[in-house]
Amino acid sequence: MPDNIAENCGCASEVRLSAAPESDFIPSVVGRLAEGFSSRRWSSHIEPVEIPSRHETIELILEAQRILFPGYFSRSTLPSPSSLGYHLGHNLTIFHKNLSHQLNSALRHECFRRRHSCSLCGERSSGLAAEFIRSLPAIRETLETDIQAALEGDPAAANADEVIFSYPGFFAIFVYRLAHRLYELDVPLLPRIMSEYAYHRTAIDIHPGATIGESFFIDHGAGVVIGATTVIGRRVRLYQGVTLGALSLSKEEVQRLKNAKRHPTIEDDAIIYANATILGGNTVIGARAIVGGNVWLTKSVGPDTKVLLKQPELIYLGKNSSESNAAGEGKNGNL
Repeated sequence: MPDNIAENCGCASEVRLSAAPESDFIPSVVGRLAEGFSSRRWSSHIEPVEIPSRHETIELILEAQRILFPGYFSRSTLPSPSSLGYHLGHNLTIFHKNLSHQLNSALRHECFRRRHSCSLCGERSSGLAAEFIRSLPAIRETLETDIQAALEGDPAAANADEVIFSYPGFFAIFVYRLAHRLYELDVPLLPRIMSEYAYHRTAIDIHPGATIGESFFIDHGAGVVIGATTVIGRRVRLYQGVTLGALSLSKEEVQRLKNAKRHPTIEDDAIIYANATILGGNTVIGARAIVGGNVWLTKSVGPDTKVLLKQPELIYLGKNSSESNAAGEGKNGNL
């Protein structure tokens, strides 16, 4: 490029900068980064103990899928029902080994972080992995009720295969059921890594600490948020964009209420429509209540109650606007 063109388009200074030898700036950046990481604040893990692997934790989720839904996500077709026992035994053995390894990393990291002795972490991790695996039959039974809830709640659900393969709401619930059991077992890090992966895939954010009953259905799902101390009963149905969250807290209140109930309770058979926001630990949505779309609630709603927004006035601009405006008058409700 001729010099005058480079100068006119502003490239000359960039060329000179890029031509600077690496030794002029790389060591200084390395020094500043190393100094910052060595301060042992939040953005580095420079420790003598292994931290759990996000990649391997995601693989645990996929392994659990192959175990709990044999034939759906397997790498090969199961040859016959008679081979199911061998298939499950083989996969569970591998799953136990891999889960124990990640649990060991999580427990050792937590002990090191808290400056505790971790001489029993290896033994604990194997025991916790076994306890989790003993929970899989019960988790499978609950997931069966969630599949049934999807079939009953969505006329577009052609069959159970479609729900298992392709419903983002069901996948998020599946991951939640796994993560919640680990949360109950006081396993650090892994439950949140799992829930983040489900959010990454579905845009549904369910904290593993939430308590959710059987026959739970999330339709469509994107934008759903369920906070850590939420309690949801049986046969509850949510639509996209629903937030079951906490009221905003000051820094002091965050610490004071860290272990308090901050998120709502949704009782059995309630239905919450799209983009409704329900906040606060004392807020209870009663059994069989229906909360309409875009409703904002910070107070409790009794059983068998409908909460709807009054329909806003719509203004139509265009060729037939007068007829459209007249047709829209006097119509309320958003369900």
